[in-house]
Amino acid sequence: MQHLTDEQLVIRYLQGEKQALEILVARYMKPVYSLAYSYVNNSADAEDITQEVFVKFWKNIHKFDQKRKFKPWIFEIAKNTAIDFTRKKKTIPFSHFNNEEGDNMLIETLRDKAPLPLDIYERKDTSNQLFSAIKKLSVKYQEVISLRIKEEMTFEEIANLLGESVNTIKSRYRRGIFGLQKLLPND
Repeated sequence: MQHLTDEQLVIRYLQGEKQALEILVARYMKPVYSLAYSYVNNSADAEDITQEVFVKFWKNIHKFDQKRKFKPWIFEIAKNTAIDFTRKKKTIPFSHFNNEEGDNMLIETLRDKAPLPLDIYERKDTSNQLFSAIKKLSVKYQEVISLRIKEEMTFEEIANLLGESVNTIKSRYRRGIFGLQKLLPND
């Protein structure tokens, strides 16, 4: 089932295949966490946001418009949840992840021992410089660069997620990259 697209997995889950949901959660756990972390810069809060995103995802998967792409949909949930969280800190009881049988399907998924992409990224010297430079950019440039590079979203997906035109997103991306070039040392 790993070879199926996100959209195919949603359909399979809605048809009763629980493993499809587990695959989707495993695929998006780290990217959602990374996006949440970019908003709060705090591991504990990013974990809380990630939990809340997957609760919302699980409760609303039956409302997913199958004409849309899944990735922008889950990132839209993550972005809105992160923004809401920063407005008011709110925890989610872990029991919200329990299914009808009382099993908690996310326990194993959340305890991934592999380093997060951000951890790997920060370990490299060049990456540290880039990370520091990105943080010096305005939030609107940070957001577009992060979604484009880290999450590999297209300009169109980013535009839809942020409610902006594609040209505006491309312009922000170019200006952000230009700003990074000014901030990074020329070797």
